Amino acid sequence: MKASDLFVRCLEAEGVEKIFGVPGEENADFMISLMDSPIEFVLCRHEQAAAFMADGYGRLTGKAGVCLATLGPGVTNLVTGLADANMDRAPTVAIIGQASTGRLHKESHQNMDSIGMLRPISKWAHSIYKPETIPEMVRKAFKVAEQEKPGVTVLELPEDIAKEEATSAPSIIEPRKTRRAAADHKAVKAAVEAIITAKKPIILSGNGAVRKRASNQLRLLAEKTGIRVVNTFMGKGAVSRSDPHCLYTIGLQGQDHVNAALYNADLVIAIGYDLVEYAPKLWNKKTKKTIIHIDFWPAEIDEDYIVDVEVVSDVADALWQMNQLFDNKYKDKLPLFEISNKQKLRETISNDFAMEKDDKSFPMKPQKVLWDIREILGPSDILLSDVGAHKMWVARYYQCDEPNTCLISNGFCTMGFAFPAGMGAKFAFPDTRVLAVCGDAGFLMNVQDIETAVRHKLNIVTVILMDGEYGLIKWKQQNQFDGKHSDLEFNNPDFAMLAESFGAWGKVISSADEFKPALEEAFKQNGPVLIGVPIDYAENMKLTKRLGELQFTI
Repeated sequence: MKASDLFVRCLEAEGVEKIFGVPGEENADFMISLMDSPIEFVLCRHEQAAAFMADGYGRLTGKAGVCLATLGPGVTNLVTGLADANMDRAPTVAIIGQASTGRLHKESHQNMDSIGMLRPISKWAHSIYKPETIPEMVRKAFKVAEQEKPGVTVLELPEDIAKEEATSAPSIIEPRKTRRAAADHKAVKAAVEAIITAKKPIILSGNGAVRKRASNQLRLLAEKTGIRVVNTFMGKGAVSRSDPHCLYTIGLQGQDHVNAALYNADLVIAIGYDLVEYAPKLWNKKTKKTIIHIDFWPAEIDEDYIVDVEVVSDVADALWQMNQLFDNKYKDKLPLFEISNKQKLRETISNDFAMEKDDKSFPMKPQKVLWDIREILGPSDILLSDVGAHKMWVARYYQCDEPNTCLISNGFCTMGFAFPAGMGAKFAFPDTRVLAVCGDAGFLMNVQDIETAVRHKLNIVTVILMDGEYGLIKWKQQNQFDGKHSDLEFNNPDFAMLAESFGAWGKVISSADEFKPALEEAFKQNGPVLIGVPIDYAENMKLTKRLGELQFTI
């Protein structure tokens, strides 16, 4: 068969259901082959948005999201989305076009070393030079993208190779399930013994704790031991917000209620903790805490993250073995730590979250916006946060019941992520309510794909917090330079009219009382929704001041 036909058959074997992208001249054979396939091609309006859609799709399903672009500017437009997926550990396969191999050796139209450019932001990237290698290369791309730690792989198909006939009849390689390595029993025993001898242990739950069913075993470990759990921005929902062991989220700044538990701990059990999320120097700067590292990969070398016990394996298996050992050897002593007499800090944080729940001021306070959103969204509904000042408020105030119900880009941490990644989430789970929280700066970075959402009748609701500034940059400059900041202001369109011009439903609220009814109405629409919310980011510096004056209660 023709190489492009073979490529599509291999994608079908991988279980691919959707490809997000913008094709070009060099993808023509592939696109024609795709017309005879059950795989749906989701035509996007920008390649960056396509990459973010694949990012969100892959992160939520565990199966690689697939995106496509042509050569040259098509590939360069993918770069930000692919870098985000790779650093935020989202399995993603990118298919890119390329010029004919007969002109790659010389200066020619749109010819560039795409693989060389993408290699630093991917786990594996390669060009296809022979049709016969396609089954192996497609299988490898998906296997590498999906295995821990997941990330990006890239397949480049030059236009002349796509047209070639396979000289033999290569067998399509069916995916086989790969079992992840079990934990070493000596490492598990050492981890349990370290916990037994600790006085003030704490669990730090990261991005890896919400993948591969690890959260179920984590919840059991917390229950058996009575150890409290702190999560990173990307570890939300590993333990439910209603669980008495949950101490919510760390990462806003060095001085917050939850930091007290980490500062005063003598043992930190880091489970699925990824250093790209939150640097160890922010919670463990040159201290002498005992650290247990439980992850799919060995610990990164960092002077503030010196690991005493390292359990490198499937995270769920490591936690299962630990739970079994606690049951078999220490059952009469469980729970090791009494949780009921350690609720003061949790109550303090919970009361802090609720301080502005009845606030009627307008423009709205960010903490009130997130309180209302949390009340509207159910336990399994999905919220995605873009990057900006609002991300810090989402991280602190929006807590979760289940894993993978709040997606925050905090590895690569890029603006423009939430709206298209939310579309990927909606494609993956069409019956789940999906809400993107964006700033007015980040949202406009991928505004063009409202048309894609309208065309596909995707009821993704986007709340745009409007301050007319690059708010997070302003906040950071004010903190660093005694309240001073550079010029960061800009103008906005009328977001209701913008939505209408695309054929979407839109509203800009004019009072705090309008927000919850607008959200309820939004989820009844048969397509995308934009809700503009004027926001009071004077709260940023107020929060900085208040947290700087905290007196910790343990």
